[in-house]
Amino acid sequence: MMDETIGYLIKDIELSQRPRERLEKFGAEVLTNAELLAILLRVGKKGSSAIQVGQRLLADFDGLYGLQKAGFLQLCEVEGVGPAKAAQIKAAIEVGHRIAGHQREDQIRITGPQDVADQVQYKMAILEQEELWVLLLDSRNQLIKIEDLYRGSLNSSSVRPADIFKSGIRLNAAALIIVHNHPSGDPTPSPEDIQLTRMLIEAGEMLELPILDHIVIGSQGFCSLKALHPEMWK
Repeated sequence: MMDETIGYLIKDIELSQRPRERLEKFGAEVLTNAELLAILLRVGKKGSSAIQVGQRLLADFDGLYGLQKAGFLQLCEVEGVGPAKAAQIKAAIEVGHRIAGHQREDQIRITGPQDVADQVQYKMAILEQEELWVLLLDSRNQLIKIEDLYRGSLNSSSVRPADIFKSGIRLNAAALIIVHNHPSGDPTPSPEDIQLTRMLIEAGEMLELPILDHIVIGSQGFCSLKALHPEMWK
């Protein structure tokens, strides 16, 4: 795999090693992030190849997660990008987002924390402030709906159980999964996260609408409170 820190002109690369040719022969998964961006950008600028512009984008925005968070005007300010190329990048990111959140005709079944992360991590890991979402499940653990309920600092005093369970009761859900993000990127649950989870488990038991898990999402991965603290579910 090519080193993304190396600067080179595409015309100086052997034909078989150029990004589009390598994608055609080996598939997109073998390309570096800078090479993928180069294909989106198509051309660079005077004195710099598209790969070099891709490298600059990754450096300026600290990788793909930062690029996903960047605004349209921020991309336009990068030398060699401009409105047309910024639009191509934002459109590609949105296509990826829609694919990641696509709901199949046979509903998505949640069997564990990874299934939850697959549904929410693409969007949630880049949020700049904490948000709390609720996954509503039917009796077969199929996903009914994802609700975005809270934004801002989350703890047991700021989150109302009535808000958490209202949609589940209205839509006749059989169970709920709580998900929230850590903008720091570290998904390790805080003491406040554990306290909030205990409160919601107790409320769910009283309402006969159980909380199956509480997943914390970060850019570094995700954590399941049920996996870390199974004693809370006994």
